[in-house]
This record gives sequence, structure tokens and C-alpha cells, in this order.
Amino acid sequence: MDLSFERIFHPRRVAVAGVSTDGFGFGRGILLSLLEMGFEGELFPVNPRGGEIKGLKIYPAIEDIPGEIDFAVIAVAAEAVPETLAACRRKGAAGAEILSSGFRETGTEKGAALEEAVRVEAARGIRVIGPNCFGIYCPKSGLTMLPGPDLSRETGPVAFVSQSGGHAIDLAFLGKAVGIRFSKMISFGNGVDLRETELLKYLTTDPETGVIAMYLEGVTDGDAFFRALDEATRKKPVVIYKGGLSEAGQRAVASHTASMGGQALIWESILRQAGAVQTASMDELAGACLALSLLPRRPYRGVTVVGGGGALGVAACDTAEAYGLQLPPLTGEIFEAVQAVLPKPGSSAANPIDIANPYVPPQTLEKALTAAGQDERVDIQIMVPLLYHFKALAAMLGLPSIKEATPYEAMAEAGARAAAATGKPVCAVLPNPRRTLADLDVEVILREARDSFLKRGIPVFSSLAEAFSAVRHAARAARRLEGHPD
Repeated sequence: MDLSFERIFHPRRVAVAGVSTDGFGFGRGILLSLLEMGFEGELFPVNPRGGEIKGLKIYPAIEDIPGEIDFAVIAVAAEAVPETLAACRRKGAAGAEILSSGFRETGTEKGAALEEAVRVEAARGIRVIGPNCFGIYCPKSGLTMLPGPDLSRETGPVAFVSQSGGHAIDLAFLGKAVGIRFSKMISFGNGVDLRETELLKYLTTDPETGVIAMYLEGVTDGDAFFRALDEATRKKPVVIYKGGLSEAGQRAVASHTASMGGQALIWESILRQAGAVQTASMDELAGACLALSLLPRRPYRGVTVVGGGGALGVAACDTAEAYGLQLPPLTGEIFEAVQAVLPKPGSSAANPIDIANPYVPPQTLEKALTAAGQDERVDIQIMVPLLYHFKALAAMLGLPSIKEATPYEAMAEAGARAAAATGKPVCAVLPNPRRTLADLDVEVILREARDSFLKRGIPVFSSLAEAFSAVRHAARAARRLEGHPD
């Protein structure tokens, strides 16, 4: 293991340069966020005026910190960054993240010169993340990016490398909500030193990482990146959202991180040839990461969909085909076994399996999933509990709230038991067309239900399209790992 990376992601002594004692600035904000996250190492705030913050002494200069440091967070004015970085190097730091902006992304000679000075200093023996970035989030060590005082400390298999700080912090918050758990997250901004290719190489060998996701605006060395990507996808799934593929997007990229976007067709060909999973949005990337982190590695093809309503079944068939998946019609003994447990009339055991109404007991869902899962053409099953209908049921039964009427815990348990009995993983789709202020109680139930499914290893999506997209990406990654890319 590269010891410099270990000291960067799991530091014990961290300097934070540019900490003010009042107001809000990046330095003060990241220090308070690290304290709120429960970073267990030593923190050394730095500001020429000295003073104290949250019981910590503020040192006038990096040189005044006693002993060596492992890592530094730099949030000073751009003009002061090169010398601050040099002081961190002299203090023994393995690396530093530079949150400050005002470099090459400004398009000015001054900004370019300052960035070159940072590059020169990095070459003298300190690894640099940034400038113009949000930094590192590492749940295991308690490092957090800006602004992230309340990110999850629960670790998981997904690593995310991003040129955009905004996309990084958004995915960190989204992951906390939808069940993605991270090993490491790096926002590298302008990427003066550490950037996409070297970070990809590191994560390929990182034992804490099982899935690599990336948001890229441009790369510095296309050949080197392609070689690293080709090697990475043979060992781990790699999911990439490439920004700046449209003409307007390329202009936005140039002003964001001073990168070259590249043509869509070329990128699509490169990513497919290398076996990476390409997504067209951050939401799609999140869905792929959720599926890849929870589902077994299999080349999924055949799917069953279990839910209420004939129109839902039609939509399932059309959507599955659009994502290259199949809904094999159930026949013979398996059809009879499913039909036997469904309520009458109005139900159908054909696949999609129409359970006729949303109030079918969870035991019925379990029996239907268990019977359908015996079909050898079925690789994965998707259940669609229409939980939003239970608000009306609660009113009809005179219950005080939707919670008393909604058996989401039992439904989640039913899905988990069916998956265990058949060896076929189960996903859940929890749609919600009720979105008025009067229906906030429905949203609460859906979020509680999501947590119940996730605790049992069942990924949850908001629509069939999201679910099918994620399953398709998981299947493609599995085929690549098996040596049979699309």
C-alpha cells in the first residue's frame, strides 16, 4: 500500500490553514465540519492572528505547529497558497487539499501562474488535491469535504472521484438517503497534481473500495487514462458520468475547471471499449452505484415484476425492453403456483404479475415472488408496493395515520425471505404520485420503508425506469468482470 495515500485518507495530524474565529469562511467551515464529524485525530487550526476556536489553539503559522503533520487543508487566499503548501511540505505532510479558488479556472495569466507555482511545489514532494475543490470525504477516518458536517460515518464499498465539488457533496448527501455507503470520495477540482488517472489506479488496488464511480469533465492524458480504466474494469465495476459532451456543456466545463470536454461519440466509444458503465446524469450514476453495491455480480437478463395494476404491467414490459431486459412469461407449473396465491378476480400470474390491488398481505407477495423465482429464466425480481394507496386505507379504517395501515416492515421481510429462498435478488420500486403538502405523511412512510428494505439488502428505486437502468448497468459490469463485455 502507498503510505502517502494512507496518510492522506487516514491522517492522524491535520493542519487547517485559513481558519477565522468569526463569520464564515472555507477554513472555519471545514474545521467545524471536521469537529462535527467526529474526526478522531489531532486538528491544528492556523491563522496569522492566532487565538482560539472550539477549545483549539490557533497557530500563527504552519511552522509553529509542534511536530510533523500528515495532511493539510488549505483555505487561504490564492496568492498565499504556494507558500502555505511549501510550509506544509516542510512539516512532513504527505498531502494537502486546496479549497481555495482563483487559479487556472479564472482564465487569467495571474491565475495560471499561481497554479503553476502550486504544481512546482507539489513536484518537490507533497501530493495535492485541487485547487478549487471540496476535498476528501472518508467516513472511516472522519475526514469530510466542504460543506459536510453531517455526512454518514458508515463506510461502504463505493468510491467517487469528481472534478465537481458540487456533484461530490450532492452524491454524499444522496447516498446517505438512498443507501449508498462510501469508502472514499475525492473532489479534485482543477487537478494540478492528483487527478483522474492516478486516483483511478489507486482505487483499483484499494481494499476498502469495491465500486469506482467518477464524474469527469476532461482528462490530461487520454492514453494513460484509457489504460488505467481498462485495467480497473477487469477488477472492479467502474461507473462514469462524463460532463461537457454537448457544445454548451464544453463551454461550461472550460469556465468551471478549465478542462477540455471532448466529443460525445469518442467518449462513448472509449468507455464502452474499456468496459466502463457510462451514465448520462448523477441520478443514473447513483442508481448504478446502489445496484452494484447491493446486488450479487451477475449478468442479469430475465426479470419478474410483481405489483398492482394492468397499466403497470404494460409499462414494465415496454420499459424492460428499452433497457435490454426481458420479462419471460410464466407458464406451466410455475404459472399455476403463482396464480394459486393471488387474490381473485382481476389478478394475473403471467409476468408482469398483477396482484390486483395494493392491499394484498405481505405473505401473498412473498409466496408469489418465491414461486416465480423458481423459473430458471428469471435472474432478478422487482416488487412494486404501492404504499401511497395506504393513506386512503387508513382513512377508510378510521386509523389515526397512514403508518398504522402500512405493513412496509412485513413487505421488506417478505422480499428478503423470497430472495433467500430462491437465490434470486429482489429490488423494490416505491413510486409516489401524491406530492402535495397534504401528503407529506406519505413521503415519510416511503422513506421509512426505504430504510426497512435497505436494512435487508434490497435496493430501492423510485420508478421502474430507474430500477431497470440500474440492473442493466449491474449486468454490464458483471459481464465485463467475467471477461465477456458487451
